[in-house]
Amino acid sequence: MSAAGNLQSEDQITCSICLNVFTDPVSTPCGHNFCKNCISQHWKTNRRYICPICNKVFKRRPELDINTLFSEMVAQCRREALQNVSSSEQQAAKPGEVPCDVCTGTTLKALKSCLVCQTSYCQTHLEPHLRVKGLKRHQLIDAVENLEGRVCTKHDKLLELFCKTDQTCVCMLCPVLDHKSHEFVPLKEEYEGKKAELEKTEAEIQQMIQKRRLKIQEIKESVKMSKDRADLQKRVGVQVLTALKESVERRLKDLMKEIEDKQETTEKQAEGLINDLEQEISDLMKRSSEVEQLSQSEDHLHLLHSFSSLKAAPPTKDRTEVRVRPPSYEGTVVRAVAQLEETFWKPMKKKLFKAELKRVQQYAVDVTLDPDTANPALILCDDRKEVYHSDVKKKLPDNSERFSQCVCVLGEQSFSSGRFYFEVEVKGKTEWDLGVARESIDRRSNIILSPQNGFWTVLLRNGNEYKACAAPPVRLCLQPGPEKVGVFVDYEEGLVSFYDVDAAALIYSFTGCSFTHKLHPYFGPSLNHGGNNSAPLIICPVNQPIND
Repeated sequence: MSAAGNLQSEDQITCSICLNVFTDPVSTPCGHNFCKNCISQHWKTNRRYICPICNKVFKRRPELDINTLFSEMVAQCRREALQNVSSSEQQAAKPGEVPCDVCTGTTLKALKSCLVCQTSYCQTHLEPHLRVKGLKRHQLIDAVENLEGRVCTKHDKLLELFCKTDQTCVCMLCPVLDHKSHEFVPLKEEYEGKKAELEKTEAEIQQMIQKRRLKIQEIKESVKMSKDRADLQKRVGVQVLTALKESVERRLKDLMKEIEDKQETTEKQAEGLINDLEQEISDLMKRSSEVEQLSQSEDHLHLLHSFSSLKAAPPTKDRTEVRVRPPSYEGTVVRAVAQLEETFWKPMKKKLFKAELKRVQQYAVDVTLDPDTANPALILCDDRKEVYHSDVKKKLPDNSERFSQCVCVLGEQSFSSGRFYFEVEVKGKTEWDLGVARESIDRRSNIILSPQNGFWTVLLRNGNEYKACAAPPVRLCLQPGPEKVGVFVDYEEGLVSFYDVDAAALIYSFTGCSFTHKLHPYFGPSLNHGGNNSAPLIICPVNQPIND
C-alpha cells in the first residue's frame, strides 16, 4: 500500500470521538463508525440517540455489534503502518528517551506504553497490541517512563482526575469508591493550574535572580567606585605629601643655612678678637722682657735713662667688657614651621577642601520644607525654600509631626541610605540651627540638640558664637562666620559634615555615627528678636566651584 494510501487509511480508522485508532469499531444505522465504548458513553451522557457526525436522531437506541470486517481492516491498516515505518525511526533509545522494555541486545526507542501491561514497546513489539483481539482492548498512550506511577494501585485504572481535597491523583473509580464527597477536577485542569503557578513562581524566581544580579552589579560598581576613590586619594596623598616633603626639605635647608650663617658670623667675630688679643699679648711679652732686662742692669745711669721710655703703657685696649655673645636661636624653628604653614600648608589645605567640597556637591539633592512639621510661628515661602520666624502664631492643624515648642521645621525628603548634600544661606542672621534629624525625634517638647536625641547640628548664637552640638558641645572658631553652609551626609559611613561654602572650608564633622532610622534635613531659623534676626534661612541651588 502506498504512503498516500496509508495516510488515507489512518484517517479512515480514526474514531471521531476519541480521535484515536478504532477499538472494537461499530457502525450506526446511518453508516458512521465509532469505538463501541465511545458511542455508548456518548449516548449515555447525552440521553438522546444522535449520531455525533450527521446528527441523525434515533427514536430508540440502536443495537450495536462489532463490525468484524471493519475491525479486521483497522488491524490490517495498523500492521501496514508498522511495516511502512521508516527504518530511521527504528533506532536505539538515546539518553532521556523511553526505552522498549521488551528489546534484548540493542534497546530501541519505545513509541507506546500500555497502561494494562505497564510496559513500553518499540514499533516492532507493539504489533501484537494492534493485531491480537484481547490486546487491542488495552489502553495505549505515548511512551512514558514510570508507568506504575500513572495507574491507580487500587483499581488498575489510568490516573485521570485530581482530588483537591486530598491533593492526589486518582482514577475514575476513586471518586465512587474511596474519595466520596471530595472535590475533583480533570488532571489536565489541575495540571494547567499548577503549571500556571510554576510559571508564576519561575517568574518570581527570575525576578529575584535579576534583583540579585543587579545587587551584585551595584556592589561591583560600589567596589569600583571605592577603588577609584582610593586610587584618587592615593594620588592626591602622594602629590600632597611629596610636595610637603619637598617644601619641608627646602625649609630645612634654609633653616640650616640661617643657623650656620649665624654661627659663621659668631666665629669670625671671635677670631678677630682673638687675633687682637694675641697681638697685644705678643707686645706685652716683648715689653716684659725689656723691663726684666732693665731691672737686672747694674748701670745706674743706663737704668735711669731707659726707665722713662719704658714707663709709658703699651698701646693696648681695655678688654674687660669684650665678649663674644652666642647668637639667639630662640623661635627659629617655630618661625620656620610657621612660614612652612603659611607658604605651603594653608594654600594646600584650602585646595584640598575645595576638592572635597566639589566631591560632596555631586550628591546634591533638591530639598523643600515640610509645612506639616513647621512650628506655627514659622513662615514658609510659597516655593518652600525659605523660612523665618514671626511673632504671630498661625492657627494650624495640630498633628504629631508638627514641632509645637521649638521654632524649627524638617525637610520633606527623607533618606535611609546613600549620600546626600544641600546648601543653606544664613547671611544676615544672628542665630540659627542647621543639620539633620532622625525621623522619630520628639516634636512635642523642648529640644536639646545632640546626637543622643537624634540631632546632628551646628548652631550660631549671639551673632558670633558657633557650636557643634556634640556631647559635650564643641566651640567653633569661625572668623568670619559662613554666609552659606553646606551639609553632607554619608548614611552608611555614619558621617555628617558641615562646610563654609564660600571659603571652601570644613566647619565640623560628626564621625562614627550609627544611623538606624530615616534622616530629614533640619532647619531652625530661631526667634527674630525684634527684627535683629528676621533674615530667612534659604535653601540654595548647589553651584559647583570652577576648577582652579
